[in-house]
Amino acid sequence: MLGESTVHTTLPAADLERAKKWYQEKLGMTPVEETSGGVRYKAGAADFYLYPTPNTERGGHTQMAFSVKDLAAEMTALRAAGVVFEEYDWPGFKTVDGVAETDGERGAFLKDSEGNLIGLVENG
Repeated sequence: MLGESTVHTTLPAADLERAKKWYQEKLGMTPVEETSGGVRYKAGAADFYLYPTPNTERGGHTQMAFSVKDLAAEMTALRAAGVVFEEYDWPGFKTVDGVAETDGERGAFLKDSEGNLIGLVENG
């Protein structure tokens, strides 16, 4: 059933051209497919889609996350491209210089040009 299916993320974009430019300039990614319904990117074995929509409401949670081997190196490269990492100070969840450590895991969060929250999670 669905447990054996491939899963992909779908992210809204109020301005698809702006979003494509952001993903190219900040994350170094180019679409693998473009249709009238949006653009598809490949990240490892997974896909994600950006689709045009006038809806500008975004969830207050991480919409997509990348598993990385070296969080510090990824953050350095992304900061060099102009990416700003989110800072949080909530009960039980605090970032220091953009990095949150919970239950032995390290992660960081950023927003794309459309306000979608994207996470980086270190997988040693």
